[in-house]
Amino acid sequence: MPDVLIIGAGPAGLAAARAARRVGAAVTLLDASDELGGQYWRHLPASRPAERENLLHHGWSTFTALRAELEADTGCTIVRGANVWAIETREGRPGAVFVVVGEPDGANREQRVFEPDALVIATGAYDRTLPFPGWELPGVFTAGAAQALAKGERVAIGSRVLVAGAGPFLLPVAASLAATGSTVVGVYEANRVKALMAGWLPKPWQVLRAAKKGGELGGYVLNHLQHRIPYRLGTAVVRAEGTDRVESVTLASVDALWAPIPGTERTVAVDAVCVGHGFTPRLELAIAAGCALDGDDFVGVDEQQQTSIPSVYAAGEITGIGGVDAALAEGEIAGHVAAGGSVLDAALRPAVAHRRTYRSFGRRIEDAHGVRAGWRGWLTDDTVVCRCEEVTYGALRGAATATGGESLRSIKLASRAGLGICQGRVCGRTVEDVLDSLSPGHSDGPRSAAEDRVRTDRRPIALPLRLGELADEPTLS
Repeated sequence: MPDVLIIGAGPAGLAAARAARRVGAAVTLLDASDELGGQYWRHLPASRPAERENLLHHGWSTFTALRAELEADTGCTIVRGANVWAIETREGRPGAVFVVVGEPDGANREQRVFEPDALVIATGAYDRTLPFPGWELPGVFTAGAAQALAKGERVAIGSRVLVAGAGPFLLPVAASLAATGSTVVGVYEANRVKALMAGWLPKPWQVLRAAKKGGELGGYVLNHLQHRIPYRLGTAVVRAEGTDRVESVTLASVDALWAPIPGTERTVAVDAVCVGHGFTPRLELAIAAGCALDGDDFVGVDEQQQTSIPSVYAAGEITGIGGVDAALAEGEIAGHVAAGGSVLDAALRPAVAHRRTYRSFGRRIEDAHGVRAGWRGWLTDDTVVCRCEEVTYGALRGAATATGGESLRSIKLASRAGLGICQGRVCGRTVEDVLDSLSPGHSDGPRSAAEDRVRTDRRPIALPLRLGELADEPTLS
């Protein structure tokens, strides 16, 4: 019986665990949270449940069925509060996986090490938020943070809130904010009608295969109508202002590349704003395991969801931003194959079909709502880019000029951008984009590797540890 270790208990990880158990593997499921479900099925703890939780989440019955099956299965060991901090690389098989179990900032955490026969990495993605003047003010939230507070804590981030950025995720965020009692003064999508049509209209029969997404969209439209929430295209937040916290934001119309159009600025009074520009895959553990990335900076996988490392599989948003349905399908395939099954098995036919459908859906989202290069036009030299180290756009460009603009390592050391407590998780893609824009032969396609091939996702130690924890002898699990 193979031993399968799964990192991440979101939709992809849960589906992988169930599929691996159904093939007969012994499964260990690790997650940093105290609750299963990941960022998508973020919910109140059992000690204070919602009266009708199913009304607050899409696919809630799918989650509860997965959770119940895995928690009742003695062949599946679930380790909550488990933070993976390093993975060894070994030729031909997964390496040792080092874990601390306990509160993220707690003392006396348990040190454990796993040496599985197969590894499934399902670590999901981070919010991506582009910087703008004033985004470091209290009251400016990422879209994901606002959603987490609304769904996981039922906390309203403000009484008068504006939602802006790009992508379909802005719609459920607005719905969650309205459910907490906030007045959502508007949802502002940076992309224009032409971009949305170019992404969504070609080959419409492919969209019909994901027809249930239309029902979700209809629900969000109804929510907008009920709460009288305006929805505007071709508009971005280009500045936030306030003294002790955000008090207003400046909106501007933007062109097809997101460059602000002079003379279109207008100010809106708010006490909170949440901004999201899509997602960035959480790659540090996949990179630590030796997995190769594809041309779009996601983990490259084959039809079996296997990475470039034998017996190491990846599923969910780290292989491409495709939403919950793609994650469930990929997780099922990865878990099934990791446990010794084949992608050609009849049991996987529905999952393979769903993967094809929702990967296509994810590509449409990127085509319609992806980040455009003109956003740098709303930056000023004193705009903070790295919030942890308070590095400004001007300082970052100065460091790039001083170092020749080719080495990410040199820019980080010269400016300290990306060296703070978040280790570049918030500013990393921005720093890389700035480096690429200053490099000869820059294009607006996927980022080219810097000459030193350093990237902000490469973190040999993936999370903060005490020196004593590094010195402790882990327990082999």
